[in-house]
Amino acid sequence: MTFQDALNTAADIFWGPPMLILVTGTGLFLSIRLRGIQFQKLFSSLYMAFITRREKNAQGDVTHFQALMTALAATVGTGNIAGVATAIVSGGPGALLWMWLTGLVGMATKFSEALLGVKFRILDPNGEMSGGPMYYLSQGLKQRVLATLFSLFAVFSFLVGGNLVQSNSIADGLQASLGIPTIWSGLGTAVASGIVILGGIRSIARVTATLVPAMILLYILAGFLVLILNWQIIPVIFLTILQEAFSPSAVVGGIAGVGVLRAIRYGVARGVMSNESGLGTAGIAAAAAQTNHPVTQAMVSMTQTFIDTILVCSITGFVILGTGALESNASGAALTAAAFGLGLPGWQGEMIVALCLPLFAFSTILGANYYGEKSLEYLFGNVRFVSYYRIIWVFITFLGAILTLDTVWALSDIMIAAMALPNLIGLLGLSSVIIAETQNYFSNLTPSLDP
Repeated sequence: MTFQDALNTAADIFWGPPMLILVTGTGLFLSIRLRGIQFQKLFSSLYMAFITRREKNAQGDVTHFQALMTALAATVGTGNIAGVATAIVSGGPGALLWMWLTGLVGMATKFSEALLGVKFRILDPNGEMSGGPMYYLSQGLKQRVLATLFSLFAVFSFLVGGNLVQSNSIADGLQASLGIPTIWSGLGTAVASGIVILGGIRSIARVTATLVPAMILLYILAGFLVLILNWQIIPVIFLTILQEAFSPSAVVGGIAGVGVLRAIRYGVARGVMSNESGLGTAGIAAAAAQTNHPVTQAMVSMTQTFIDTILVCSITGFVILGTGALESNASGAALTAAAFGLGLPGWQGEMIVALCLPLFAFSTILGANYYGEKSLEYLFGNVRFVSYYRIIWVFITFLGAILTLDTVWALSDIMIAAMALPNLIGLLGLSSVIIAETQNYFSNLTPSLDP
């Protein structure tokens, strides 16, 4: 067995049934305890996120909208384009149903992470808010060891999966579509990311508040156009997804039961890796928001999972299934690009994916950098290390563009699972706090908001 095979096996073990049950089970448990808040308050949460921007006299560094866009920047990445395609190829069309279910219960997980992130946030020596799993694990659950482990895994995971992999995706995409040498795209990405991240969270928030809505809107509109041109097949797509989610034929050549298991495995795993519900990152971004009550930002934050999984990932899946691109034997971003090319003939559909992929990946680099900085800050208790981390980050951004990253993908999967474990323990252990804060908000508080 090669080292790569060993890593792949380890990643499969980390994302095996126990982890999948823990992730979805936590989301389901919180959904029940919160009485389906993601369904009851979805529209008011979307209104709060996109219409109401500022709370009076609220502490924090960025607005609700900017905090949401920073979180979306880190989650709406290559997973929405390449990850969904991989899930369909490996787990069959039925993987989409499990991805949706993971996203729906994951909204309650995201709500809980953001609530705890704000409740246990602190003011750091730079005068910025810091929060996230490391703080609610150490202060709320009184488990400093778990908080330290989360931070260690997070620093590595964001540096690798949030930077190295994304930079490589940008370089590969630009070389394939425009013929740009990887060394030049790597240099350009490194310089661009360095300019933004050296300005800290406020700079990242300003850029993502403009970049993220534009790129998501472009991608969704292009996807909707494909579906409109192929509207007759939409009912067939829904029926196929429902049938294949529970059918052994979800994986060609699979024996009875194996197809269903693979559909669940890839649907849940890719869903979690895309929207990050359960990884704790929502709490880090939410902690920076200008808010007077944890629940206010928690409601805004849970819309992130809805946008990421229910909207963007669904667009990718429907375009792939609706255009017949699955028969091309392509995978990953190439499959998605082929699907858009088939769906928008003469409209340069493949170029839309070629443009969106670098934008999605670049936004992930920005958001992941902020998460990594806050994790490093917790580990060392001193913000002066952050400046060195930013320099290393920019160098890694350049390095990622010129490396082959098969090994890194598996390492990233392992680190993401390792991050999730202490965070999920924290969510379950502090579930009574989550419920109490939520009940207090809706029973006694009517926040005063400025549109």
